[in-house]
Amino acid sequence: MCILFIAVQQHPDYPLIIAANRDEFHQRPTLKSSFWEPEAQLLAGKDVTANGSWMGITRSGKLAALTNIRAPGRDRADATTRGELVIDYLQQDYSSDSYLQKIASNKDNYNGFNLLYGELDNLHVYNNYEDHHETLKKGVYGLSNAMLNTPWPKIDKGRQALADYCSAPSHLNIEHLFELLKNDSPADDSILPKTGVPIERERLLSSIFIKSPDYGTRSSTVLLIDNTHSVYWEERSFDPDGNETQRCDFKFTI
Repeated sequence: MCILFIAVQQHPDYPLIIAANRDEFHQRPTLKSSFWEPEAQLLAGKDVTANGSWMGITRSGKLAALTNIRAPGRDRADATTRGELVIDYLQQDYSSDSYLQKIASNKDNYNGFNLLYGELDNLHVYNNYEDHHETLKKGVYGLSNAMLNTPWPKIDKGRQALADYCSAPSHLNIEHLFELLKNDSPADDSILPKTGVPIERERLLSSIFIKSPDYGTRSSTVLLIDNTHSVYWEERSFDPDGNETQRCDFKFTI
């Protein structure tokens, strides 16, 4: 998962809205979202290579999502897979405080990550490279491959679009959220972030939706939780050209 836009207590009908893209190499085997057996309590996609996930939610209302931190030169080949963080939090009986203690004490075992975790009214983000924790209050947030709300062009663009949508609420049309996630316009060179990758790569990664033959947006996910604690999850998958290849959706009540 490489970008998330999160609206907390911004829409009158939906106290939580998350719109997220997972960016990954197209050759990396992936299973679409489903309820994981044997208990079928966890809804998530699966990274087949490492058996982890980038985003998930349980029937009891715990949720987690992961983004990598872009830090050329710092990644280690022997690091523990980051995708286990999502699954570990969702499958074990951790409180938010106890899980923060666990991931902070083991932060050096992983390459750079941001982890969104918690429940509807108690969400947190932890960044292991900065050893920084933040509790999400009311507001609209963007999380990509740096600190929460780092003002990269695609973060600012997505946050503003989600804020505008929530500020003029009518019956929520989920297509508007997927349109936000499908925005493939790159940033102008003059405002590109400088993260240590070549400028051609910086341009490629500057759009919300990424397309290239080897790496790009593999799936988009929208998660809605309404005032009755009803959950709606929809995932759409894409090929290297950005064409939709499949979709799945789930509804349940926490």
